[in-house]
Amino acid sequence: MLIQNHYICKKILIVDSIANKTKVRSLMLCVLVFLLVGCSSTRRLEKQLHREVYASLGMEEGRKDNFELYKEAASWLNTPHNEGGLTHSGIDCSGLAYLMYKNVYGKTLERSAAKMMLTNCKKINMKHLREGDLVFFNTAGKRSSVINHVGIYLKDNKFVHTSTSKGVMVNSLDENYYTKSWVCGGRVK
Repeated sequence: MLIQNHYICKKILIVDSIANKTKVRSLMLCVLVFLLVGCSSTRRLEKQLHREVYASLGMEEGRKDNFELYKEAASWLNTPHNEGGLTHSGIDCSGLAYLMYKNVYGKTLERSAAKMMLTNCKKINMKHLREGDLVFFNTAGKRSSVINHVGIYLKDNKFVHTSTSKGVMVNSLDENYYTKSWVCGGRVK
């Protein structure tokens, strides 16, 4: 494509010389051709990135989505669980929420799920969840409201979190395990 653009610019320069036009006009026209070709390639790559991100999350793109949130979530997928971890080599649930919030929203959260709810959030009901809200669970198997797990709500009842057995993944709040262990949602202040 670059050779083809170069050939087009050469032709433009020859034609302009014959017509006694200024070289400035020819140069500007060549620059415009390169910019137009470059912009269309960039848009194609951007669309491809969007398709890949949403496909990896098993979701459809929406017009109002905060793409940075979905891109960040996709970048962590399949990262293994590591208690206390904060890297792509291993991360825990609160570490994932902590880093995603810092990277996407520029906000610093507490480093434990329970403290996130108590310090950083306003409690909300499941039916009022919005993109970026935190979702809190008690996965200890005891009927109580003790929070020991956190994820980030995406949309369509899906959230991203770190599973101790499968690493970072997307699940549905409609799944029986998460329905039973649900404590509350939290909107970051």
